Amino acid sequence: MTSLLDKMARRREELARGGLLRQRCCFAAAPGRERLLHPVAQAQATGKPLLDFAANDYLGLARHPKVISALAKGAEIYGCGSGASPLVSGYSEAHLKLEQGLCRALGAEAALLFSCGFAANTALMKTLFSAEDTVIADKLVHASMIDGLRDSKAKIRRFAHNDMAAATALLARHPGSAVLTETVFSMDGDRAPLGKLSHLCQEHGSPLILDDAHGFGLFESSSLPVFARLVTFGKALGGQGAAIVGSQELIDYLVANAREYIYSTALSPACCMGVLEALELIQQEPLLERLNANIALFRRSCQAAGISLMPSESPIQPLLVGESGKCMALAARLLERGFLVGAIRPPTVPQGSARLRITLSAEHREQDILALASALTELIA
Repeated sequence: MTSLLDKMARRREELARGGLLRQRCCFAAAPGRERLLHPVAQAQATGKPLLDFAANDYLGLARHPKVISALAKGAEIYGCGSGASPLVSGYSEAHLKLEQGLCRALGAEAALLFSCGFAANTALMKTLFSAEDTVIADKLVHASMIDGLRDSKAKIRRFAHNDMAAATALLARHPGSAVLTETVFSMDGDRAPLGKLSHLCQEHGSPLILDDAHGFGLFESSSLPVFARLVTFGKALGGQGAAIVGSQELIDYLVANAREYIYSTALSPACCMGVLEALELIQQEPLLERLNANIALFRRSCQAAGISLMPSESPIQPLLVGESGKCMALAARLLERGFLVGAIRPPTVPQGSARLRITLSAEHREQDILALASALTELIA
């Protein structure tokens, strides 16, 4: 036990020295404003609420009255949890209806629900692939895909980010291999050339697997012939959980073989009812229009102030800082001014590319966005 505790202490000190030690921050919602948070832990106490520019609730559906009402109704019907794994007694009508709703939205045959996106991605990789397989992946695919592929023992061949020439060369050497990419990349905020990748995969008879976590509900890609698609509920849908969407054959295979699905308690039925309501709302309300207006306003304001953002049309607006300590200091100064933003450091991003990950929402008001741009201008100038 002593040697293990020593190992833990050494690792903690190593991370702290490099400015890479991760610690949790506790926040409470501020009543009356959806994008305000009150710091709870003393380390984050600033004496005033914070404008939240760190969450992934892009369309502001997490606190939409209709979503809350649907989730509450689900709790009244089913209780707090599901009570068992999906293959025992945990699969309810609420799960079925959400799967069907996702299939309608994406024009797919079947869907399978998981507790989170990380579990869904690792399950998909570990269940589909083995040591005999070669998988081709964009350099920046999510850690959940990489971890699942490592567990599967498959050979991973990675092409430079969004580099079609490199992807083409790899597929020429490994025809028929699955290709992995994302719709919107979570740390850069840019989009994959999905049309070109889809055409390339069809030419080589290769299945295209799409991590649509940050793109679903924001960018249309349902017409693409995708072998498997990951959808998460914690981004545009404002909920919790995830799904793999694809053919009935794929989903039946996962039900019978995916250990993360077989041996996990099913997602809460109440949560499913809330997500299903959110899924209907994104097709009815002008939430995306408001979000896109906020993105355009923020980028215009930064450009006018001479602030260089990374190229992104998505709600993820990264500001490259470089050194981890400098990035953390800038985030801390923004916190003092009432703005909560993500400070992203290695190993999430490569060494020397630490950044502020500013995320915008349909809920942000114009004055919120202009105030953040003004604060950035003062701190960076």
